[in-house]
Amino acid sequence: MIWVFINKNNLEYDIYTLFKAFFPEEEINIVCNTPHKESGRIPSFYDILCSEERIYCGFYQEDKPVNEKTAIILKDDISNTKNSIKRCLYDLLKEQSLKELPWGILTGIRPVKLPMMMLKEGKSQAGIEKFLQDNYYVSPEKSALSYEIAVREKNILDKINVKTGYSLYIGIPFCPTTCLYCSFTSYPLSKWKERIPLYLEHLKKEIKEVKELYAGTDPDTVYIGGGTPTTLSAEQLEELISYLNSVFDLSKVLEFTVEAGRPDSITREKLKVMKKCGVNRISINPQTMNDETLKIIGRHHTTEDIKQAFFLAREYGFDNINMDIILGLPGEKSEHVLHTMSEINKLKPDSLTVHSMAIKRAAKMSEYLKLHPELKSINTYEMMSAVDENARALNLKPYYLYRQKNMSGNFENIGYAKEEKYGIYNILIMEEVQSIVACGAGTVSKRVYENGKIERCDNVKDIDLYMNRFEEMLERKRKLFASSQ
Repeated sequence: MIWVFINKNNLEYDIYTLFKAFFPEEEINIVCNTPHKESGRIPSFYDILCSEERIYCGFYQEDKPVNEKTAIILKDDISNTKNSIKRCLYDLLKEQSLKELPWGILTGIRPVKLPMMMLKEGKSQAGIEKFLQDNYYVSPEKSALSYEIAVREKNILDKINVKTGYSLYIGIPFCPTTCLYCSFTSYPLSKWKERIPLYLEHLKKEIKEVKELYAGTDPDTVYIGGGTPTTLSAEQLEELISYLNSVFDLSKVLEFTVEAGRPDSITREKLKVMKKCGVNRISINPQTMNDETLKIIGRHHTTEDIKQAFFLAREYGFDNINMDIILGLPGEKSEHVLHTMSEINKLKPDSLTVHSMAIKRAAKMSEYLKLHPELKSINTYEMMSAVDENARALNLKPYYLYRQKNMSGNFENIGYAKEEKYGIYNILIMEEVQSIVACGAGTVSKRVYENGKIERCDNVKDIDLYMNRFEEMLERKRKLFASSQ
């Protein structure tokens, strides 16, 4: 356990996140406004003291300083005290851990936000990258990457009327099985199969409510996610998507995505339905192309099944297929990632989404790793670089990026795609420039006002509660999106 004492409130989250990034396997205990001597005898601890002008960060053993750093608070700093403290602490932790973080002191989920703002202000590439490196200690590689993505996102967003439009998300919270690492709203099909028709009836009522809230306006993008939407039967998929087409005019929709996700849920009939009903983008998500890992994470299919599902989708004319992979799966090393990329390169998908494993408390994986310490969850610079090189070799370019807490290797999630195949919905939801209206259990709607203000409302995660409290869910939407047009 690492003890940290600080004499300033409202910095606990940032300090905790920074310590966790350097020491991911340690338990971090932050204590505010209580001197360490009053907390009982602690063999080793960190002490952070702030005045209005100066910062002191020290590492102590047996009440004696082992390593210390001091800094002056820069008054012209964007976040003033907070960033000054984080930089001083970063310098100390870098020496203590003998490592650096690719994203420096940035702890938020949207590192592209800063270069995007500076682009709009007319700043140069050199100026933006230097600012990220000097003020946030972002590595040269990640500074260049965030600039590249910001430019690409801005070019895409400039072509969309984000202020008056909206996007529609439909949540299907069912899966064939629950993966070891999953913390999303997901329920096993075996227990809910008989009640899916009732869930779909509620979903259609909620979709109709969206149409009334946005009367005369159709969504720019539609995204059916989960869970695994293709857990639904072909008939149920057709019922849902046909209903969407009857409520909205989707003939000019910029993007209509369905997460086909699990290859063991994909059939000819379902692909035929999606193609007929106007779906123009699907995801077939292997996560890994190593059969042993697939067994460990609870996926009841093989890499051969993934390939067959992909070929079948191509056969039915899908020319915008995304594939997801995860770096940091139990026991996987560089050779496993290279094998995965080698197999994916043979398939030549139109886009690739790369997730750095984030072990969340809600997922079974955290407990699994405790029981199997020989299977580490690791992600390295070499792994990320290998994926980047392979993706670019397929002419896939990075187009969106986000981060999460407790990410393996302190890296990022990143999407690559061919020109004209960028996932528009992914960019919209990450940059928070357009309202997202979400239907279904466990979904979150987000209204973005013209002045940049953002408000949210959520649907309860439990499916029974979602249906039992359905009128409450509708009323939340009415309040959020009242006078949206």
